[in-house]
Parts: sequence; structure tokens; C-alpha cells
Amino acid sequence: MNTFAFLEKSARQRPDGLALLHGEERRTYREFHDRALAVGGNLRALGCAPGDRVAFCLANSPRILEVIYGCFAAGLIVVPVNARLHPREMAWIIENAGAKLLVHGAEYDEGIRANAGLFGGLAHRVCTDPVEGALGFEALLDPAHALPCADDAAPEDLCWLFYTSGTTGKPKGAMWNHRMVARVIMNYLADLHNIQPGEMVLHCAPMSHGSGIVALPAVARGATNAIYDSPSFDPESLFATVEQLKVSHVAFMAPTQIIKLLEDFVPGRHDLSSLKAICYGGAPIYVDQLKQAMAAFGPIFVQLYGQGEAPITITGLSAAAHTALLAADDPRIGSAGQVRTDVEAHCVDQNDQPLPPGQPGEVVTRGDVVMPGYWNNPEATAEALRGGWLHTGDIGFFDDQGFLFLLDRAKDMVISGGNNIYPREVEEVLILHPQIAECVVFGIPDDYWGEAVHAVVVARPGSGLTAPDVIAFCGEHLAGYKKPKAVDFVDALPVSGYGKVLRREVRDAYWQGHDGRIGGGSGARSAAKPVATI
Repeated sequence: MNTFAFLEKSARQRPDGLALLHGEERRTYREFHDRALAVGGNLRALGCAPGDRVAFCLANSPRILEVIYGCFAAGLIVVPVNARLHPREMAWIIENAGAKLLVHGAEYDEGIRANAGLFGGLAHRVCTDPVEGALGFEALLDPAHALPCADDAAPEDLCWLFYTSGTTGKPKGAMWNHRMVARVIMNYLADLHNIQPGEMVLHCAPMSHGSGIVALPAVARGATNAIYDSPSFDPESLFATVEQLKVSHVAFMAPTQIIKLLEDFVPGRHDLSSLKAICYGGAPIYVDQLKQAMAAFGPIFVQLYGQGEAPITITGLSAAAHTALLAADDPRIGSAGQVRTDVEAHCVDQNDQPLPPGQPGEVVTRGDVVMPGYWNNPEATAEALRGGWLHTGDIGFFDDQGFLFLLDRAKDMVISGGNNIYPREVEEVLILHPQIAECVVFGIPDDYWGEAVHAVVVARPGSGLTAPDVIAFCGEHLAGYKKPKAVDFVDALPVSGYGKVLRREVRDAYWQGHDGRIGGGSGARSAAKPVATI
């Protein structure tokens, strides 16, 4: 079944129902359906054939869902690109995916043209506004080329490449097929939040990632996808939006956003009684912060744990489970929840042997929600899916009732404000600086961001290098959120007998007094929260 069938069904059942809302822009399900078929047909007219990759780099808007469903309809593989990436990082993903066409916002045009040589493999660029060298988005809406209906698709046909960081520091494209996406949709509705027709679902996190994935079950149920109309996250305007639109479900929030809501919340200023569910994940949240949020906003929080290789579907903790655990003062409220209905997961030792309850090991999972592999990367695929199980790289344990507690990461990924940052990627930039001899990068505790990117640098003698110099240099090559928040200078870094820098030894000094290795914050805290990579 082609995933486009979910939109087709909603357009048939609720043709005049409001599908997309963004500022003054409103699209019914009939209009959304027809525009997606037009996008798919015009992508074909531009030379895209079934199986070709189409990338987009867009700020949150209805255009994201129109492109996604247009690609579904035409049998194309959509490649979302994080809109916060540096143009060079964007170009690497586009080249690796072999994308034939890029749809982007006008705000990215200058960076793309400044690095034009890196985007040379594209046959076409399509921009939301008129710019030199690109087609306008209207070119994708010509009804003369609209598809009469969506292509048929086999369950194994690929429809999405989700790029996530890997062990080399370069992103890897997790391949999603139609069966996998259908399972994600159904699992969300079954285990996390049962979205209803006409429900107002608000998106205030990047729709190229978790929030956009939650839009899929919303479309399947004929709900309204309301897109937060603000250039940046502002709690006061978000509260006003919830009140004005009677939002019942916030699709996805990073814990840093929840913390910001708490900081700015004034009881009684806005009517938030319509809220029934806020889905969170992507980074740690401390139990005391979660309790504060539940006290302020009610028993409406829904937790998910997953990663790009098994999106939003490994374990979860429903709003009812949150409420029950909180009422019982049960420490399992600090867990990552229980395994989803049609998913298997357990922890294994270094020999991939299953471990009993309470014994920590690597979390592994399998089921139709797990990717078939990485795009053009058989070595990484074999490593990640060895023995038929997805090896998540997260260290944790299951208790005797199947609640998952995450303790550490086998990989050294830093998760800061819901964004995944691989230290080696930052180190590879730092070492390019002529005044840096050695460096090591890791995450350190941060009460707001969960983790903050931190660099420890050995400068060359007499360099006069400063922390602002290092941070500014990173900004020339990396997205802003990947830059170190702070830099320390040392005379030498500890190394092993093989000459390898002992990252953990350096990092552990910054984690003294913290009982977790995933989240930030000071003092002894309850169990860390999950590390979904979506």
C-alpha cells in the first residue's frame, strides 16, 4: 500500500475538513490532496522517475507536507534535510542521497549559491520564492501535470531517507519503506495518542524530524495540522495559539521547549484547557522537571523513545501511565516506558546475548518499524542489524515489568536541546584550525539544554588562541547548534597505550556529582530520560 492512501482516505471522508493551517493559509483535505498530486506529477514532469530522491530544506510550513505526500504519490523517495544545517552539511546529504531535485526556502539560497560547486549534482532547484537559478514553487502546482492518482507501491518500496549521525561522524541515510511508515502511523495511534478526526494538532518543532513524523498519523485520521506561526519558539505566543485554536495535541516537543514553557508559564493568563496531549522525546528530561510540567499543565504528557532507524516506536509512556506512576510516586516515571505493542526489544551483552531484568546492556529491537538498512552503506547496515536486531547504541536495562531505563550511550553522541551532535564531526573541524594541535569534544551537563557541546583544546605554543576564536571558527563550517558552548585549554590530553585520546576520562571529570551520562543538570537526579534521535 502506498502511504499516500492515508491522505486519499481522509480527503474522501472529510473533503472540506481543515487539513493544514499556517497563519492565514488554510487548506482543506480536498485541496491538500489535489496539491500533493500536482506536486508529484510536476516532479515527474521535471524528470524525476520512481525511486529517485527528492530533498527538501524548508522552515515549517504546509510546503513540507505537500512535498512529502507529493513524493509518496509519485513513487519518489523524500529526503528531509534539517533546516539548521550549514550549506556544506546540506550538500553532503544531498550528494550522498543522489537527490535529483532540491526544494528549499529562499533564506537558504545565498548559502547554496555560495557553495554552488557542492550542489552540482542537482538537476533542479525549486525555491519557495523567486530567486535566480531556481524554479518557483508554483512550478510544482501546475494542474496540467497533476497525477490522476497515486502510484501503486509494494510494502518494501522505499519512500523516505532519514539522515542521522553515525559512528563515522558523517550522517547515514536510514531507509524507510511504505510498510515501515504505515506501522509508525498505526503504532502512534494505538500506543501514544489516539488522534481523532478534526482534532487540532500543533507543530512547534522541526517538521523535517519528529514533529513531521507525527503529522502522518494526524493526516491519517483527518485531523488539522496547525503549524506554529512564529520564526522562533516563544512560549507566550504558543500559549496564545493554543488558546485561540483550541489545540488539543502538541505533536512533538523537545524537553528544552517544555522547560522554557515552565519558565514563562503564568497560571490563568491563557485558557489551556483544550490540551489533551503533549508528546515529548528526543533528549533527556529530569523527573523533577516532568513533575513540575505535569503540575502546571496537567496529566497530558506522552513520552516516546526511538531513533531514525526505528522512528518514534521502540518504547513509550502514555499520558495515563504518567499519571498513574506520578500518583504512586513510582520511580518508573523516570523510565523510557514499555515496549510498544508490535515491537520487540531487550538488552544484550557484548556478545549479543540477552540479559535478565536489571542487568545493563545495549538496547536492541526488531519489528516492522525497524529500517531495512542504511542507504548505500552495507557495512554500517550489517553492523547495526547484526543478528536481525537493530543495535541502538544506547545502554540501559529493563526492570521486571518491562520498563526501560536508559543509562548511557555506547556511541558518544551529544544530545543538546533535542539536536544530535556527533563529537568527531566537531573535532574534524577543530583540527583544521592551524593553531589547534589536539582536541576532544563531548557533552557536559546543562540544566537547560540537557547537554552542552564542550571542547577541550591543546593550542599550539604561542598561538594566543581564545575560546571565542574557536567557537567562531566552528561557526564557519558547522550549524550553530553544533558549535561548542564553551572551550577549555589544556597542555595535553590523556591518551591510551595506543595513542588514542581517552575521551571518557576527560569527559568524566565534568560529570562528577551527576548520576547520569545522558542528561545534564546538577546534583543527584532520578533516572535519565530516553535519547530518541528523531
